[in-house]
Amino acid sequence: MQVKFDNLSKMLKSSELKQPDLLFETSWEVCNKIGGIYTVLSTKARELKKMLGDNLIFIGPDVWSDRNPSPTFVERKTLLKSAASSLSLPENITIRVGRWNIPGSPIVVLVKFQHLMGHLNEIYGRMWNEYGVDSLHAYGDYEEACAFAVASAIVIKELTKHLKGEKGRTVAHFDEWTTGMGLLWLKSEMPSIATVFTTHATSIGRSICGNGKALYEYFDGYDGDQMARELNMESKHSLEKAAAHNADCFTTVSEVTARECTQLLGITPQVVTPNGFEPDFLPGQRTYNQQRKSGRERLLKIAEALTGKKYSDSTFIIATSGRNEYRNKGLDLYIDSMITLGEKVTKEDQDILALVLVPAWVKEPSGELLMDLYHDGHDQPAVDYLTHRLNNEDSDSVCCRLRELSDSKRGKNVKIIYVPCYLDGNDGIVNIGYYDLLPALDLTVFASYYEPWGYTPLESVAFGVPTITTDKAGFGQWVLSNFTNSLDKTGVFVLPRTDRNYTASCEGIAEAAEKYMEQSSNEIQKARSAAAATARKADWQYFIKDYEKAFDIALSNVLKRHKA
Repeated sequence: MQVKFDNLSKMLKSSELKQPDLLFETSWEVCNKIGGIYTVLSTKARELKKMLGDNLIFIGPDVWSDRNPSPTFVERKTLLKSAASSLSLPENITIRVGRWNIPGSPIVVLVKFQHLMGHLNEIYGRMWNEYGVDSLHAYGDYEEACAFAVASAIVIKELTKHLKGEKGRTVAHFDEWTTGMGLLWLKSEMPSIATVFTTHATSIGRSICGNGKALYEYFDGYDGDQMARELNMESKHSLEKAAAHNADCFTTVSEVTARECTQLLGITPQVVTPNGFEPDFLPGQRTYNQQRKSGRERLLKIAEALTGKKYSDSTFIIATSGRNEYRNKGLDLYIDSMITLGEKVTKEDQDILALVLVPAWVKEPSGELLMDLYHDGHDQPAVDYLTHRLNNEDSDSVCCRLRELSDSKRGKNVKIIYVPCYLDGNDGIVNIGYYDLLPALDLTVFASYYEPWGYTPLESVAFGVPTITTDKAGFGQWVLSNFTNSLDKTGVFVLPRTDRNYTASCEGIAEAAEKYMEQSSNEIQKARSAAAATARKADWQYFIKDYEKAFDIALSNVLKRHKA
């Protein structure tokens, strides 16, 4: 398609390249909470809204129904009414317009893309011919992601025509490989739109780690294309690589991942865009104190029902959380370090409750636990380490490891409890949302082996809960570059992880936790205050400037393309 660039050069003078007139951001996680990208988008929306007002439009998948509505999408049929009613959308693509119920309340367009899946072979052929994307070996979620991505690009193209025309400064920002095909399609169809592509974690890097291979020791010897063939990741890797190379600006979330992109994708991101946090998610002091009290009461009651043992108010509560990637997220190291901690703590009256707050394939709340929760005697022997029954308890990695550990190995002071569900406040056992539960914790541990950024430790310190993380997390690297590495002074301790220091890392976590537990209540309160102060430095108001730089680069490259 031939696109006119009339007067574009005049509009794109370098002095004016501060922000776009119209910004679209597309992700599978818009109004669709699956992982960390949802947190990235939902927390930065307010700052983007300050820049652009209602010229900021998020694009997400319409995977909802009347029986299963999105909990955060509020439909507003009057928004974009004139443009939406004029759209020429092929293949039964439909949209719903509304607002995302998050700080900033940005406009969001949900795209019904499913009918496009019948035309993917034609799209794949075009992507191969124009960009060399190999979709031949696609499987799993590849088809659904590509259909959504292309449908979103079609919507962006049509909305751009009606909202700003082809002469405006429009930026389309695509997140993760799942939206990469949309970027490529849009570049072919409407090259006057500046494109930004962000990889939050390379698909091949995650796969290397998830398959138990040593990423860091042999890092400089890895070839992304070769590993994609070996690990059956050719299609996702090919798509991600093409999107990174063809975007007008390629970004990633940390220096850790930027190095990974250079090695595995063959391109260095032009901008690193760290992930910030939105302070509006934080409760006031009175609410915080209430949440800490009620959260601890609930967790200790669950522990008592599972063990038949009474837990005092002085019980030290530690937790890890996040995506269920046993090795990548360091769940293995966390569990083993808790065992080591239990061996170190010898005080008879010091109980430690170690929680694994990681969603898994949940079947239902534990019926036995539900009965015990409402039985006041607590005179039964230990029941279980699971709050919910799983469909795959025989193969779930956390379950398998906890089964291996007898009570004697765990130490009498430590009880490890696996809460394998999304803490949305309606899980049937805990019934408290994750952010509402965070204040109840005394310490968190995120022992990541592979972690592009690390929202979980940032969320922890934002809620005043000191955390132990690793230098393999982007957040950990950010702390090492800007703060004192100390639970006391910063609320964060960053542990070095390599391919060979598992045992030393285990000891390091246990020692840091033991030392922290032995501090006075005054010292612990200072550490909690220091944690909150560190998080304030990661406010989006400081990090949004990196996105402004990315938009500037993308718009500049549109101008270069026009001149060429």
